[in-house]
Amino acid sequence: MTTRFRLSLRNFPLWCLLCTALLLAGSPGMVSAAEGQQDGKAQADLLAEALGSAIIGPNLAYEEVADFCQARVQPMPELTTVAAWEKWIAGVRQETLEKVVFRGQAAAWRDDEAKVEWLDDIEGGPGYRIRKLRYEALPGLWIPAVLYEPTELKGRVPVVLNVNGHDRKDGKAAAYKQHRCINQAKRGMLSLNLEWYGMGQLATEGFSHYRLNQLDLCGASGVGTFYLAMSRGIDLLLEHEHADPERVAVAGLSGGGWQTIFISSLDTRVTLADPVAGYSSFRTRARFLSDLGDSEQTPVDLAMIADYAVLTAMRAPRPTLLTFNAEDNCCFRASHALPPLLDAAVPVYNLYGKPGNLRSHINVEPGSHNFDRDNRQQLYLMLGDHFFPGKSDYTAREIDSEAELKTAEELHVPLPEENLDLHKLAMKLAETLPENPRFPGTADQHAAWQTGTRTTLREVLRQPRDSKIQATEERSGEIPGAKTVHWKLRVDDNWTVPAVELTPPETQGTTIVLADAGRASVAAQIAALLQEKQRVVAVDPYYLGESKISQRSHLYALLVSSVGDRPLGVQAGQVAAVARWLKSRGDAGPVQVAAYGPRTSLIALTAAGLEAKAIDSLELHESRGSLKQVLEANLTVADEPEQFCFGLLQEFDILKLAELVAPRSVVFVSPSDRVRKELAPLAGLYRTLGADVQPLKNSDE
Repeated sequence: MTTRFRLSLRNFPLWCLLCTALLLAGSPGMVSAAEGQQDGKAQADLLAEALGSAIIGPNLAYEEVADFCQARVQPMPELTTVAAWEKWIAGVRQETLEKVVFRGQAAAWRDDEAKVEWLDDIEGGPGYRIRKLRYEALPGLWIPAVLYEPTELKGRVPVVLNVNGHDRKDGKAAAYKQHRCINQAKRGMLSLNLEWYGMGQLATEGFSHYRLNQLDLCGASGVGTFYLAMSRGIDLLLEHEHADPERVAVAGLSGGGWQTIFISSLDTRVTLADPVAGYSSFRTRARFLSDLGDSEQTPVDLAMIADYAVLTAMRAPRPTLLTFNAEDNCCFRASHALPPLLDAAVPVYNLYGKPGNLRSHINVEPGSHNFDRDNRQQLYLMLGDHFFPGKSDYTAREIDSEAELKTAEELHVPLPEENLDLHKLAMKLAETLPENPRFPGTADQHAAWQTGTRTTLREVLRQPRDSKIQATEERSGEIPGAKTVHWKLRVDDNWTVPAVELTPPETQGTTIVLADAGRASVAAQIAALLQEKQRVVAVDPYYLGESKISQRSHLYALLVSSVGDRPLGVQAGQVAAVARWLKSRGDAGPVQVAAYGPRTSLIALTAAGLEAKAIDSLELHESRGSLKQVLEANLTVADEPEQFCFGLLQEFDILKLAELVAPRSVVFVSPSDRVRKELAPLAGLYRTLGADVQPLKNSDE
């Protein structure tokens, strides 16, 4: 193995490094220290300028990810009979439940018995009482709720599940929500008001919606926990002795509107739905930044199976009221959100001969993001027409109940001290992961193990084939000590990856440089590589550096995952493609990938796991020792989206990925104590495979 000269960069200014590099290169004549420093700083500026110079500009990354996602959303089929529609939509519903909602451990949660505990009652108002309760969405995860129950009940009555949106402060105590629950009870309905994760009583960091993806990393559907919170609510409503299973409604605003369409399309028990300003088609979301939803609204693989337009049509022929606001100041403005949903659903309702069962309402006054009186009265009208037809004394006019509103303290429901949340649930799952943590065999079994394990990695990353590159030279030039070429690397006609190639006068190999903070952040490290006679190709793969989307970038990462790809797979596929492109040119020599930061270290490891030939070695700086550190640090998809690749921790950890790359060299530079602990077995594998590699090295070795 060739030992390469390393400069310690931790406390070494860039201009000093470059000055040293130039002096080592042998400048003619005697140069004073001051002149050398001045020249070195000038060289540093030129290198930094070359690395930081724009290649793809500020908008291309957004345009490409929007195009990519929009093109992969499940379209509506052209079906002309009810029978054909029902056959197709039944398959979509089943596939969504199996592959999106109840994937992995979520299926076991669904099948577990969930507890319901009824607590004390409090006085409501004329004609109803309020019953406090808590129930398990899944074992150990309790939801607080209150049931508005008419005091005089005879026979079977309608039930309504009332869900709410991102009202972190008030949660279930929000006045607009209490008003509709009270009005439903005064009209003779059983009205359940449940708390939502991250809101009201559950407004804790562990219930933050972006922590849903921690469960995804473990191979368990995070959105399944949201679905179960609603379906268990319907369960307990229908267990009421006076519940009418033929009259089941769901309604909610914003995130509650999302909850409404999600549960009411997939759970056929829901006979009437009123989602208010809560969603739009994924095709719409790709172009309207305001509509890009949180993790629960953009679940893994949903968009490739069932767009929200499809879910809306899935409601047919059941009564559905689509409520939007004319001047919504949050999201899902009526003018762009509603038409595509109607375009999808109206023909299906017409197929059934039930066009009147689909209604839409656009609120003008106040027209903002609301479920206020006008929108509520549209709900009461819908409930009356379908649940109380012919009832002469039924009115859709809201009954004034202002004096009956309760405080959050009055509606407070005690919860167990050790209540699970999304983060705790993920930590619990991670205890036994990965399921098969490392290579179990002998040296002669390693190649066969690699083949099967590489196939598994391709499946997890959604990279079934190798990506191709079409390279376009944008410009070329020269700085002291290196020729420069700025490249646009078009990957599979989907992505444009910016790259800067720097070639010293003499080369002994090529290093692809990746950096969490982008290529311009590692000028000092690149200077050292050039001094070591390495051709450097500094790359910003998807989401990093120049390739980062300027607005709401993590929400587009969620959308990439929802249309069936994986951000980590996109990144790893791009890096592997760059390596193959370099090898194909014939002058690359050995190709190393050097990654600077925990995010790009994972990208490099997975790229080398995918690409067995074109990547000869890895050098990882600041790598994590385990993917479990992502959970231990309680990170979210908003922090490092590619780290939450669905099922990655279920199948792999850092050690297993490194074992997949071996016997090629994988070196962890300046490893942390955690890296030393977790990666300790790696040296033994290299010895078993007969490879002279020391995988854990200090930076000055």
